[in-house]
Amino acid sequence: MDTLIREFDVALRAIAGVTRAERANPAARLAPDDGGLDEQERRHVAGLMRINHVGEVCAQALYQAQKLTAHTPQVRAQMDQAAREEEDHLGWCAERLRELGSRTSLLNPLWYAGAFAIGWVAGRAGDRVSLGFVSETESQVEQHLDGHLGQLPAADQRSRAILEQMRDDEVRHGATAREAGGIALPAPVRAMMRAASRVMTTAAYRI
Repeated sequence: MDTLIREFDVALRAIAGVTRAERANPAARLAPDDGGLDEQERRHVAGLMRINHVGEVCAQALYQAQKLTAHTPQVRAQMDQAAREEEDHLGWCAERLRELGSRTSLLNPLWYAGAFAIGWVAGRAGDRVSLGFVSETESQVEQHLDGHLGQLPAADQRSRAILEQMRDDEVRHGATAREAGGIALPAPVRAMMRAASRVMTTAAYRI
């Protein structure tokens, strides 16, 4: 029962945008926005940060499901640690969206439910498959963050600081999963993951 309550609490906070970042926001050391973004740039950055927030909602769901289905205490602990660090990302993205005068995705309950189901399937397939799924997911997220960093206006150093720290964390999570025994996923599975990501990013940019 305690586990169910905790998982429900994680889901509710992820969906509602009420997060508990343990690490300081990387943008905290920078000066507040000084009006360097015009309205079109601000809307575009908000769309990018909403996509990133959705990605972190999905990450919470994936890691929680994979933690619940892990076959060994070591993998369970690894999933739990990664989820805690991803929750920092969730908080940072939500804070940046508020600064930009925007909101999180209205479809967050759908994103969370879908990602949880996928994570459950990956976890039930065994720890090596589950770790391989983490590795592939983080590799695709790294590419996605690189693309967003290339789209940020030069004046938006606050979003840049957040995304750069997120990218560093994702790279580390992927490497840790591979070192723990994660296997390479078949090409069709990787392709389906990329296709699902495109659907999510297209919808989350606006909704």
